[in-house]
Amino acid sequence: MTRARAIQKEWRVEELAKDMRVSAITIRRDLDSLGRQGMIIRTLGGCLIDNRQKLATYHERVANNFELKQAIGQAAAKEIKRGDVLLINDGSTTFHLASCLGGCGPITIYTNSVVMINEVSSFANVRLNVLGGEYHADYFYLGGSLMKRVLETISADIAFIGTDGINPDGGCYCHDEDTARIAQLMIRQAKRSILLADHTKVGARASVRFAGLKDFDLWITSKGLKFTVLNKLRKMTKIKEV
Repeated sequence: MTRARAIQKEWRVEELAKDMRVSAITIRRDLDSLGRQGMIIRTLGGCLIDNRQKLATYHERVANNFELKQAIGQAAAKEIKRGDVLLINDGSTTFHLASCLGGCGPITIYTNSVVMINEVSSFANVRLNVLGGEYHADYFYLGGSLMKRVLETISADIAFIGTDGINPDGGCYCHDEDTARIAQLMIRQAKRSILLADHTKVGARASVRFAGLKDFDLWITSKGLKFTVLNKLRKMTKIKEV
């Protein structure tokens, strides 16, 4: 994966129907509605997302601390075993995990990230399930009450969770309540929960607390934390620096 990799493409009705496990009629109806709202460009066979500015913003998030996030993604992939069922929430660091899943053997993924569909759909070893729900166009993810009901039916081996900020007491924060509730449910439905966040997230500001480091079995992060800070946080969870 490169910094400039494009995530815009034409989404075909049949492709969306298969990924989301709904009928083509349902997809066409939803695309027509999104087209009227100006959120997509409707095409004969599907849609294009008219999101050049939003894509640029998203690419900035993914490219920020690119090498750190890429190393975290590679380390996270090593935690996966053949046959595992994974929950992966939307995020710029979890996005980097997606590109590393091709060599993990047969696995099943459930995610609410729209951009992750294009990232992993070419991997023959991955059975991809998109968690349906309300589309958040600003960050290309799905959420809402429908997704929460679906998540409650899933039993996963590992949940990979990103975060917008970690405070000095180990609290993990994100920017909105919907994202927080989805992360909480993913943690609850998995046998193991792994936090993916580089060291610059410590002290970063975000408004909604969804978990603490004690809720995670492992935190994969980058080197750069002060020794005193790292020592304090190690008392809350196992930490792997990469």
